[in-house]
Amino acid sequence: MAIRRKNGPKLGGVRKKRYTGLVDTRGTLTNLGARRKGKLFGSWYGRRLGCAPMSGRKPLPPPFLAYTAPFVVFLLFLALEQGISSLGAESGQWWLATPKYWVFPLQTLVCGGLLLYYWRHYQFGPLASGWVGILGGLVILGIWIAPQAVLGFPPRIAGGFDPYSLGTEGATPALMIAARFARLVIVVPLVEEIFWRGFLMRYLIKEDFQKVPFGAYSHLSFFGVAGLFMLVHSQADWPAAFLSGIIFNAIAVKTKSLFACVIAHAVANLGLGMYIMTTRQWGFW
Repeated sequence: MAIRRKNGPKLGGVRKKRYTGLVDTRGTLTNLGARRKGKLFGSWYGRRLGCAPMSGRKPLPPPFLAYTAPFVVFLLFLALEQGISSLGAESGQWWLATPKYWVFPLQTLVCGGLLLYYWRHYQFGPLASGWVGILGGLVILGIWIAPQAVLGFPPRIAGGFDPYSLGTEGATPALMIAARFARLVIVVPLVEEIFWRGFLMRYLIKEDFQKVPFGAYSHLSFFGVAGLFMLVHSQADWPAAFLSGIIFNAIAVKTKSLFACVIAHAVANLGLGMYIMTTRQWGFW
């Protein structure tokens, strides 16, 4: 880098030299004043003055939080619903006795917001493997509904989320159903697959999970995640949940695509939701 000098006016018979800027070895002028102004007033002003734009993007939050926070918050809402319902069971007020009708929609909004906030961190992999996810989702759907639909088990009518419990007239049932399907088909597949397959299945191989390719296999990560996935479901669902976890993990290993896992989960949940609405077996919810 060389300094360019320019002769100034004579003062007392001596010509003063003033410095106008810096010139690199290729002769490109970089005006120091313009550079300072570009930093102060943003990238547009900097470009107008010939300076490199200054990035205004905030630093990304830690990847660990991106993959775990939505799932942790999701579980906290489940605990909140159970706590309120146990304390308010005898209150005689629906919002205390059956808080799931307002906690679950709130859970959907908050977790959906977290997914959007952290979206830049997620790498969904090859989209062409989506057809594998569709087939896997249909198999998983069959596993969940086979006991009642094929094997003659008693229907699961008691308990669960009945969208008509607050009334069958007006917009309330439609809003309840829409909120439930948004949770079932969009938020749950994203939250769970990002955590189980996107994070934990890699974290059990190496603590710095981002250095582990998605779909990497080890006995511990494959069967450990399937077992933990089973345990977070109700005990009646353990057989179906464990087999589903095995299939989700197999899709991850086969396709190397988080997108395929999300599609499989969404297809299975969509089919299950339609089955629930058709048979009124709210116990699945």
